Amino acid sequence: MLRDEREYPMTTLFTSIFRRFAEIFRQRRANISSSINLFVPSAEKTLREKMNEGDSLFVNNINGDANEFTVVGSGLTAKVNLLNKTCTCREYDLVKLPCAHEIKALRLKYGPDYGSSIYEYSSPMYKVQSYILAFGETINVVPAESEWEVPEKYANMYIPSLPYDPKLERKRVKRFPGVAESFKSKGISKETRNKCSICKGAGHKKTTCRYLREHPT
Repeated sequence: MLRDEREYPMTTLFTSIFRRFAEIFRQRRANISSSINLFVPSAEKTLREKMNEGDSLFVNNINGDANEFTVVGSGLTAKVNLLNKTCTCREYDLVKLPCAHEIKALRLKYGPDYGSSIYEYSSPMYKVQSYILAFGETINVVPAESEWEVPEKYANMYIPSLPYDPKLERKRVKRFPGVAESFKSKGISKETRNKCSICKGAGHKKTTCRYLREHPT
């Protein structure tokens, strides 16, 4: 994203970074502010997919506990504990959104109106308000060097430059050939490159050497 700006002076580089991130923050706040959902669009899409996946599962409450369920389907038997917000598939531990097994258990516990309970069992970091707060901070631009207020002890401090090692410089980028160009060989022909270790002749190897066939001993 900052490939061209990396060669700029330091102050210009930071100003370019400020402009890029300020535009990104503005776009993301504008896109999410118009949302009518409680969660961000990516989380809402994941929850809808898990709800559809849960339709093909079978749930049972064996021990009679209102928070413990056994969900079977897709070749897996999962145990759900709604009180601890855990499932043996461990998907909730990774994404902090109810998996298909937990959603199926919520449907059995809360009935047809279980949709609102899904948000209660999801992490609040997916809420639209949390997303807006994450991109609500102000990024301050670097002022002109003439406006810098540098303490005297730092202004008079001598900072030696780092030792220069030519091996640490950036590697030269290889140029890709154009449409009308083609890769050229190193100028060594096949006949010159292949050299027999028996007769010392060029153009063949010892496995195809005629001298070896004529003088097998």
